[in-house]
Amino acid sequence: MGNGYSRIPALWEQGVLRSTARKAASAVGSLMEGREEVLQEESFRSMLTLERRRAERSRKPFVLMLLDATAFAEQKIADRFMTRVCSVLLKSTRETDLIGWYEEGVVLGVIFTEVSSEVEKPITEILGSKVLHALHGELGRKAAATLVVTTHLFPESGGRGKDETVADSKLYPDLARGTTKKRALQVAKRVIDVLGSTFLLLLISPLLAVIAIATKLTSKGPVIFRQERLGQSGSRFRCLKFRTMYVNNDPKIHQEYVQRFINGQADGESKESGKPAVYKIKNDSRVTPLGGFLRKTSLDELPQFWNVLTGEMSLVGPRPSLPYEFEIYDIWHRRRVLEVKPGITGLWQVSGRSRTCFDDMVRLDLRYSQSWSIWLDVKILLATPGAVLSGDGAY
Repeated sequence: MGNGYSRIPALWEQGVLRSTARKAASAVGSLMEGREEVLQEESFRSMLTLERRRAERSRKPFVLMLLDATAFAEQKIADRFMTRVCSVLLKSTRETDLIGWYEEGVVLGVIFTEVSSEVEKPITEILGSKVLHALHGELGRKAAATLVVTTHLFPESGGRGKDETVADSKLYPDLARGTTKKRALQVAKRVIDVLGSTFLLLLISPLLAVIAIATKLTSKGPVIFRQERLGQSGSRFRCLKFRTMYVNNDPKIHQEYVQRFINGQADGESKESGKPAVYKIKNDSRVTPLGGFLRKTSLDELPQFWNVLTGEMSLVGPRPSLPYEFEIYDIWHRRRVLEVKPGITGLWQVSGRSRTCFDDMVRLDLRYSQSWSIWLDVKILLATPGAVLSGDGAY
């Protein structure tokens, strides 16, 4: 991360982060005046966003604890009960920990900042036991047991189930919400995706048929290759492509190559030529002759218009990530998967494609997610045909 991370475009640094920092600084100022005030929902969520940004840089984890009193809300005694819970939390947490409403009046949150992960028991268990013990002592076991307490560690650990998303959504409430204007723009983006993908699928249907027949006649195997990818917020979906490889090839070749590339280890061929490393393997023996042509012209990706139509992808967005890629991402890399829906084309694809180093590709994705607009999508879509026809960086 280091110096490279500090070069994320000024648009993000000076815009989103500074706005969040101002809200958070004001909130902390109020809370630290004796820690008698519980942060309101907007302020607490701003602090949660800021703490994620800080943890990305410092690599010091934090824990989010949520105390859900929905059962008491139904009995109309939540206000009184949560006042007592707040009193317990203020006495049993550090001054540097932040307490506030995750959901106003119903769910209290505590951010345990810069916790230690070098302990025998998981830090989430230690903190959970400590707070539950304090609640039992003050409220009684019966009342405390009605309160639903959950803990969430950032950065999230690996090993989540195959059917689960790769990210804990409780740590990213800001991504699920937005202003009325933002929601309206997202609806407009979806309308463009549906209309655009429908029109293009109808327009290129003869070409799709020709490629399908050619693929079937030139090599054994299915016409369509379905590969698990990560969508927005880490949801899993099957990304569609025309098959470009011989069947029964070894996927470990690509996994090992991707790991080297993400870690900044360029291929020997790239080093010798003095050119930047490419994201895809050059002269891959697993690729069929027709597949090489389809990859060079990006025609293999045409079936992804169906992914757009079904809502799993967008016309414009970051390249959809592979699950085994995500497992070796640095902390700050993960936001490219979480913040926006993946796309068929994007800033990376029109800015050098595979010839862009991985960190720069992530920065372009983050730049897109923070400065996104309908007009930016239009400009990227207009630049895409030129990037495809040039074939620069495509393998």
